[in-house]
Amino acid sequence: MIILFESTAPDIFVPRRLGDRLERLIKQYIRNGSKGNLSLSNMNLVELPAILSNITVGGHFDCNNNSLTSLSGAPRSVGGTFYCSGNKLTSLSGAPQHVGGNFICNNNQLTSLSGTPRSVGGAFYCSNNSLTSLSGAPQHVGGYFSCTDNKLTSLSGAPQRVGGDFYCSSNSLTSLSGAPQRVGGDFYCNYNKLTSLSGAPQQVGGDFNCYDNAVKFTEAQVRAVCDVKGKVYV
Repeated sequence: MIILFESTAPDIFVPRRLGDRLERLIKQYIRNGSKGNLSLSNMNLVELPAILSNITVGGHFDCNNNSLTSLSGAPRSVGGTFYCSGNKLTSLSGAPQHVGGNFICNNNQLTSLSGTPRSVGGAFYCSNNSLTSLSGAPQHVGGYFSCTDNKLTSLSGAPQRVGGDFYCSSNSLTSLSGAPQRVGGDFYCNYNKLTSLSGAPQQVGGDFNCYDNAVKFTEAQVRAVCDVKGKVYV
């Protein structure tokens, strides 16, 4: 049974039986003006339907918790948030080129951010992957940026301007080289192997968190290299 909820912006909930029914459902979404959210989560998909690549999703697009190894076939543009966490992605090749909301690709097997959308209006989350580099990350992020729980030894390639919080905790960083120059919210670099604050942001609009590193820094050391508007946690 296909369940279609219609409102001002209809949401589509995709049934577990796929094939022709899935294609018909997407065509129905297109006929309705592509105005609502489109969810293909928890469907055991190994690839996205090719029909998607020609459409723009007006709301959120959700393909979480499948077995995708590629985003080939993804919508060309998503007005809301793009969810692709809990898959087997090793790169973001095929991702939409424009995402108006957040882009969330946590809990995959990413070793590269190659293929990242050119434009992300909200936050960018790539935590719990196998990243050794941030090369390919968007250079300007309006919301939060989180790359926690990866295998990073450098922040080279990170966005240089982040409107919200910046999280790089639980990696293997020894310095902050490559960090954003300006962070609008809080800055988290705790649970790393930092021996130096070299490369720290010039300005942090919120708090600066650098506890549990190889060196125990002092608040004076942090404020000597960064204009922190909030508190310093060492």
